[in-house]
Amino acid sequence: MHFFVTGGAGFIGSAFVRIALAELPACTVTNFDALTYAGNLDNLHGIDPRRHRFLRGDICDRAAVLAALEDGADAIVHFAAESHVDRSIASADAFLRTNVLGTQVLLDAARACGVGRFVHVSTDEVMGSLPEDDSAFFTHGSPFAPNSPYAASKAAAEHLVRAAHHTHGLDAVITRCGNNYGPRQFPEKLIPLLIANALADEPIPVYGDGLNVRDWIYVDDHCRAVLAVLQRGTAGAVYNIGARNPRRNLDVATAILDALGKPRSLIRHVADRPGHDRRYAIDPAKIESDLGWRPREIWQTGLEKTIRWYRDNPRWIERARSGAYRDYYQRQYGTSLQAA
Repeated sequence: MHFFVTGGAGFIGSAFVRIALAELPACTVTNFDALTYAGNLDNLHGIDPRRHRFLRGDICDRAAVLAALEDGADAIVHFAAESHVDRSIASADAFLRTNVLGTQVLLDAARACGVGRFVHVSTDEVMGSLPEDDSAFFTHGSPFAPNSPYAASKAAAEHLVRAAHHTHGLDAVITRCGNNYGPRQFPEKLIPLLIANALADEPIPVYGDGLNVRDWIYVDDHCRAVLAVLQRGTAGAVYNIGARNPRRNLDVATAILDALGKPRSLIRHVADRPGHDRRYAIDPAKIESDLGWRPREIWQTGLEKTIRWYRDNPRWIERARSGAYRDYYQRQYGTSLQAA
């Protein structure tokens, strides 16, 4: 099997590449990534170059995508996306370009090149916000109700994928997942930000009252779920992926501080962001029953592994925060990168 993975130098994409190569010894991967601010070749360190080919490219560049697929692929696994909600609030342009136009370019290329399956990695945020009720969960029947430009762009992308399946018969499957955590996550995201700041005895910011709820999943568990969907999912289906682990942001912050032996006085409540969704929680019953997938990590073991990795890799944090890893791209590819 040969997989064409978009966004494979990012946090979740690089984890998927590692999982796929480890669990499918006969597979190979072409990794297509634009190396914008969150794409980091440091995330691919140690991956076997005999089974993994990296290509720098933009999914909105139709000619580049078609050229990269000229030798064919058994599947496209589409992780590439602008994904930071705060950035989408400041400006939605890049989100519309990458998440909507880029997805359509890939769908067209999949049809033109005879790709066997298209797996579109989406988000629970397309379904909006749940009421503050512990019995409420996102299900496969939950309507679209995106509340941020990021979520709206991902919802639009899902519509395009569904249309390609319905109209053109493309073998396409959609996954929706909650908040990921684990090694190699870009430091602007909540958990690596909290860990990095706590390790440095710096204040850690928490939006508003800190009672917003997110459903957390260890990144390798998410990637194994995507791999299960790739291998055994039903064409045209949507699979919600979750670890049954909804937690308040304030509780996440205190768990990290307690694990590191740091004082809770480091917490700083900051002004809430506009339109902040209050609660996410996912019902993963379909993927559990249909594909037999279950997460391997519980919150405590996943958080322990995550903290240990960041503690043991200060150089990665330093390079990611400073942008030093981008210097290599400029030397390697002879071009400046898109501004962060």
